[in-house]
Amino acid sequence: MTHVQAGDVAQSLVSSTDVMVAAQLACLLEVSAPKPGNVSPGRHFSDTRYEDFLASAAALGAPLANAAGQSLGLTVRLAIEATRRWVSGNTNLGIVLLLAPLARAALRDSGARESGLVESRIPNPESLAPDRLRAALRQVLDETTTEDARDVYAAIRMASPGGLGDAETQDVAGEPDVTLLEAMRLAAHRDGIAREYETAFEVTFGIGVPALQHARADGLPWDDAVVETFLTMLAANIDTHVVRRAGVAVAANVLERARYVIGCGGVRTEAGRRALEEMDRAIRDTGNAGNPGTTADLTAAAIFVFVLCGGWSRERDAERVRREKR
Repeated sequence: MTHVQAGDVAQSLVSSTDVMVAAQLACLLEVSAPKPGNVSPGRHFSDTRYEDFLASAAALGAPLANAAGQSLGLTVRLAIEATRRWVSGNTNLGIVLLLAPLARAALRDSGARESGLVESRIPNPESLAPDRLRAALRQVLDETTTEDARDVYAAIRMASPGGLGDAETQDVAGEPDVTLLEAMRLAAHRDGIAREYETAFEVTFGIGVPALQHARADGLPWDDAVVETFLTMLAANIDTHVVRRAGVAVAANVLERARYVIGCGGVRTEAGRRALEEMDRAIRDTGNAGNPGTTADLTAAAIFVFVLCGGWSRERDAERVRREKR
């Protein structure tokens, strides 16, 4: 984070670059962790490789960095356009839909500056509490427009995610005549990302961020902390990506497997790790039907909030103090 002096008082700034790096870092940490059923290093899908997600993580940075200076819908559309220049499939639509309003919420309070710095309402970005970020997020979501919905629909069509089917109202194949938040509310019963919009990111803030904070506070390395966060969210809510691709029964089985892994100790015990490997083998297939993709997207959002709210900076500073004491 960037700090400047205003007289004798340190005035903290959150820059567009901070948001860009936090978003890219969140995506990289998420995809690099060996989460069951997902793409990770050495574990590819038939049509998507780990490297595709690395390229996607890099591509979305610049559009999200400009989130304060453009509409939410445009940010989403530009991020998907940028991604499509580097990958041919849908690698990050859900992530973009989640991170774009979070980025706008983090930057919006004092307006974008030509310097690329945005003054935060929060006294110190390292102490930016998740509940304060969520309050700003609620305002962002409440202010969405029909134009935002049109841009997001265009982004969804461009990303071409599998298993969408047809909606009775406000189908993405057509042009919406409601705000983005209203459109998401209509889809919330069948889509976990839309449900986050309806609930002001209840799973992200209520389950994902606390799980990640707990894992890191306990000293889990990043890979394990991300996997534990993923499992915690997957065990709490049925993954709607799996529902779309494979049906409710398969999705319910994936949820129960996550609960079993946690019951065995998860990444913290040998029995849990064996159960985790067994779960991965059971739900992984070449058609990607058992991939808990929505939960992976929510995991990226939780990491993004953790980093934006100073988690990475606090760990860095604590490590520096430990080194100095040696």
